[in-house]
Amino acid sequence: MNEIKLSVLSRSEKNGKTKKIRADGFVPVVIYGSGAKTRSLKVKQLNFERVFELAGESNLINLIIDKEEPVKVIIKDIQRDVIKGNVIHVDFYQVDMSKKIITEIPLKLIGESKAEFELGGTLMKNMDSVEVSCLPGDLVDHIDIDLSKLENFGDAIRVADLALPSGMAVTGEPDEVVASVIEPREEAEEEKPKEEEAEEKEKVAETEEGKKEAVKEEKGSGKEEEKKK
Repeated sequence: MNEIKLSVLSRSEKNGKTKKIRADGFVPVVIYGSGAKTRSLKVKQLNFERVFELAGESNLINLIIDKEEPVKVIIKDIQRDVIKGNVIHVDFYQVDMSKKIITEIPLKLIGESKAEFELGGTLMKNMDSVEVSCLPGDLVDHIDIDLSKLENFGDAIRVADLALPSGMAVTGEPDEVVASVIEPREEAEEEKPKEEEAEEKEKVAETEEGKKEAVKEEKGSGKEEEKKK
């Protein structure tokens, strides 16, 4: 991927002025990180949205603060308006290219599963991203999940099966299931044993017989009442 650049401005407004920042089309920003001084910044809303679409939270960004020399950062955290969904605050983490970082890498589905398309199973994706440790220079857009490995029901792709780029290691449990294919519900239900079916038929027959007896009794009691009259 080509280098991604984003220009931001310093801000001196205190906490109570964030509404004005947003009203002017900016998003409040904070930068911190390895050996970096924490600074309050602001970025044009539209500029940030464009860069975020390219970089996500797993690619390096050359952040230019007030036309200074660029510093390399990753997007560490984004806050959105719970109703409108627009970005209302961003945290940038300034990285040291010689030190490993821990971050989330998105997972991308590739290929087709025989168990899904030929056997009619249902694909279950349990994870959208995986936490990894690596040098900033080893970051990638995504990690592929090869679904062709799922040939039969019961097959699963685990974290340990992921093809990781060189220099990258997973920080979570290697046995955690990333994706699998489950058997269709109607086929997964086992056929009832013949004995069970026979018992159910007996119960139905007993119920029907009971209804008939109840009707006879009701008719008999009706005739007795007529005789008394």
